[in-house]
Amino acid sequence: MGSFEIGVILPGVNTQRESGLDLRAAARHAEDAGLDGVWHGDHLAVGGPTLDAPIALATAAAATSAVRIGVSVFVPGIRPLVWAAKQVATLQYVSGGRLVLGVGSGGGPSQWAAAGVPYERRGPRTDTALELLPELLSGAETRLPDEPGRPVVTLAPAAAMPPVWVGNASQVAIRRAARLGDGWFPSLIPPRELAEGRARLVALAGRYGRPVPVIAIGGAAALGAGPGVPSRADLAAGISGAYGRPLDEVMDIPLTGPPGEAAEKLNAYREAGADHAVIGISGGDWRAQVDLLAEVRDLLRG
Repeated sequence: MGSFEIGVILPGVNTQRESGLDLRAAARHAEDAGLDGVWHGDHLAVGGPTLDAPIALATAAAATSAVRIGVSVFVPGIRPLVWAAKQVATLQYVSGGRLVLGVGSGGGPSQWAAAGVPYERRGPRTDTALELLPELLSGAETRLPDEPGRPVVTLAPAAAMPPVWVGNASQVAIRRAARLGDGWFPSLIPPRELAEGRARLVALAGRYGRPVPVIAIGGAAALGAGPGVPSRADLAAGISGAYGRPLDEVMDIPLTGPPGEAAEKLNAYREAGADHAVIGISGGDWRAQVDLLAEVRDLLRG
């Protein structure tokens, strides 16, 4: 079977404070451990401490030299389109072309209200962004259809368009990935659901005359054992509560136990069509968890 890449979500503000681990040290540790990417979420006003994704990832890019720099996931629709394009182009520039642009339209109504953007416009604004970002990043003159007066702008310096991985497992997201994306990036779903989504993705890509997008899955992990390492039941209960899904439906989703057990679980996703996994650490010492994830990656490539 082909290679399988594993990236890790960089530690959040609370984890950084508790562990004394800043973004630069965390990104370097993930790269030195042999993981394939470092990722950061994009949240505006969610009630808890979060960092601005482009600035956080620029920091990670400056501290590393080879790993992917990924947004999990960027929400272009809450920004003026040209501002979103400038942020993406700058991240691509400062990372030396290592950016992977996960894209979504989520965050809930409160985030869109905080940005001053009508929640019901999230879908069309996301589609417009995906349609026009390549043109804007190329430095071409581009008309902005949603701005007053529909101005024409030209951004410089130009930057290569990064791969776009469309987040979410919904039918809308699968269609968007097939039509406009380079990847499909669902999170916290079982392998069976991934395989069903892939079949839909393949059919739609054929209909649009496009290559089949790569598939990346988002997951949650607390590997090994020891102080602060939650159980699978603990993680599943958190997923169930956060997403309103039945506990028995999500019980097998968290990656727990020794690296061999986690590798076996990720191999089921690989067999269902995934090429990448982006993992959020859900407990335990962050550095130690990254080292265990690197063992998982080695087992999958062995």
